[in-house]
Amino acid sequence: MKIQDALQRAQDLDLDLVEVAPQAQPPVCRIMDYGKFKYERDIRQKEARKKQSRVEVKEIKFRPKIDPHDYATKKGHVIRFLKAGARVKVTIMFRGREMAHTELGRKILDRLVADLQDLATVDQFPKLDGRNMVMVIAPVKKQATVEKNGKDEAKAAEPPAPEPAAAPQEAIQG
Repeated sequence: MKIQDALQRAQDLDLDLVEVAPQAQPPVCRIMDYGKFKYERDIRQKEARKKQSRVEVKEIKFRPKIDPHDYATKKGHVIRFLKAGARVKVTIMFRGREMAHTELGRKILDRLVADLQDLATVDQFPKLDGRNMVMVIAPVKKQATVEKNGKDEAKAAEPPAPEPAAAPQEAIQG
């Protein structure tokens, strides 16, 4: 179809002639309401952004000479963050001569990983970054799926309940 004919048809219908595929041979055009098309596209993109989940990263800071009670409190915060589905950046801050004993910080991080092995996996292993040792842990996603699959498999393993036998029908003579 010629361009002039297509433009005339679009004007008669009070719509727009939009080039859809300019690289095609011959180029492909479409008659549509372009304003409505843009509006609907924006609405779809907005909905897609709403449904998109953002991974939140929380941070918790430890010191190498942390008291057992303080460790337990901070571990509780980490557990709360993990249960909420957030990744946790664990930082050990060293000051002064503590830099000579970075293994103390590594022990704290290893202890935390051991305490949280059923809730979290190590996303980024501990590394020394200036005066801080940083590690990132993420919540375990397998736990929820295992529970669901376990229940489904248990149901599937059970034989289906037998249907009640139909009552014998007596021939009615009348």
